[in-house]
Amino acid sequence: MSHPREPEPAKIISSLFSPERECIERVITHLSGIYGPLDWLSPELFFDRTRYYAREMGWPLYRRFISFERLVPPDRIVEIKLKTNEIEGQYLREGNRGINIDPGCISAERLILATGKNYVHRVYLSKGIYADLTLVFQKGSFKPVAWTYPDYADPEVIGYLNGVRKRYMEQLKSLP
Repeated sequence: MSHPREPEPAKIISSLFSPERECIERVITHLSGIYGPLDWLSPELFFDRTRYYAREMGWPLYRRFISFERLVPPDRIVEIKLKTNEIEGQYLREGNRGINIDPGCISAERLILATGKNYVHRVYLSKGIYADLTLVFQKGSFKPVAWTYPDYADPEVIGYLNGVRKRYMEQLKSLP
């Protein structure tokens, strides 16, 4: 028989992309005001693995990944996704998003993204939010799974996320 216990706290990350660099910077500042200081900010990247968002948001799209210093219970991802949806709503232009914010959480074993879209591999959490298992940590690195978005499977992005996980693991060691 298994004995339920609370999981380790998770490291919240987010991907933000927009056709406006300044918008990304404003939203990062906004998110830091809510979730605390960042402990990592990626270099600016082009969001060019798909043109799925170009019609709604414009082109080119610029992207930043961020992670927050504070660790949180992993089930807070639901609340965080709902809040990022609300923030996206503040940047609508003629009904179209001016920014896309995709929060997730890193644990020792995986990267989960939060989404409002159901699919066969997504597990319902609550309040209309699903957990998308995006990367698994095996043999010293994050690895994509069959449904991982191509941008998250990119070796450069995996390298960044491995660095975030390394910081996370150091944080766990210092917990009481």
